[in-house]
Amino acid sequence: MKLKTALTTAALAVSIAAVSAPAMARDTINIVGSSTVYPFATVVAERFGRNTDFPTPKLESTGSGGGLKLFCDGVGTQHPDITNASRRMKKSEFDNCQANGVKEITEVRIGADGIVIAQSNEADKMNLTLEQVYLALAKEVPDPKGGDKLIANPYKKWSDIDSNLPDMAINVMGPPPTSGTRDAFVEIAMEGGCSKFDFIKSMEEDAFKTACHSMREDGPFVEAGENDNLIVQRLAQDKSTLGIFGYSFLMENEGQIHAVTVDGVAPTPETISGEEYPVARSLFFYVKKAHVGVVPGIEEYVSEFTSEGAWGDNGYLVDVGLIPNPRDRRMATAKAVKELTPMTGNEL
Repeated sequence: MKLKTALTTAALAVSIAAVSAPAMARDTINIVGSSTVYPFATVVAERFGRNTDFPTPKLESTGSGGGLKLFCDGVGTQHPDITNASRRMKKSEFDNCQANGVKEITEVRIGADGIVIAQSNEADKMNLTLEQVYLALAKEVPDPKGGDKLIANPYKKWSDIDSNLPDMAINVMGPPPTSGTRDAFVEIAMEGGCSKFDFIKSMEEDAFKTACHSMREDGPFVEAGENDNLIVQRLAQDKSTLGIFGYSFLMENEGQIHAVTVDGVAPTPETISGEEYPVARSLFFYVKKAHVGVVPGIEEYVSEFTSEGAWGDNGYLVDVGLIPNPRDRRMATAKAVKELTPMTGNEL
């Protein structure tokens, strides 16, 4: 009898654990990730909630890196269903997902975006080169006195870098290390400027990345968190401050701010999609296939996001700043998404 009771108790415990594993299920899609993709996802989520019988998805702006970490922590409804990213998933993140049982992941490239350096409409428009951006913001820079060595960044004013630039203190607000915008900015803008110096370009990979990716910590560059609206508000109030964020925020606030041109090119839908603008990047979201059919509405939300009415050339996401994928790419992506085609890792 004791053995029978013990076995019954154990079976009941297993049964309860099985029910608890998916956290008793939930009926609301949970989305985390990029602050840049957040406005696009919010528009889709709100329409989805209004026009279907499903609840409006819950969105949280955690940054791309933070979102991918939460997404990859495991399977079960205590974990997010979808994560937004303003850069592609890294191989190390994919491997972390696999190690934690998040085996089947569908990647969705939703379009393109430019990373802008913006300033108040009250300020005189600046034109910066990638080299000047690097020299202004890097933790260490080539010694202005010459030689192939790096020193702590000595530049305090823009005019210290180039006499043609304003006699104004370098004061730039930007995203934190958890942000995909930060990742893309250092990989595109900072590396682009850093590579102008031959001795840095010839460094071993780790030394090169340290030299190019390390942002200064002595005041001229300020991490502003994941809320890009705070940067916009500061720029509107202070014409001496510059800010780094996605192109969509520029469009939303063009009555208050304008973009700095980079290497003589202004960010526009045409220059970003045509890859003329030097600081352009792709935007993504990732879907956890194991949650499809467990959390209701995931397939329908993804279908709405990848519909021509949303992400197409004349879709409603264009109105809030998305630069659409070319039509053939949209069609191929929509097909892969409909079939929930999983990544293999070889794409990365």
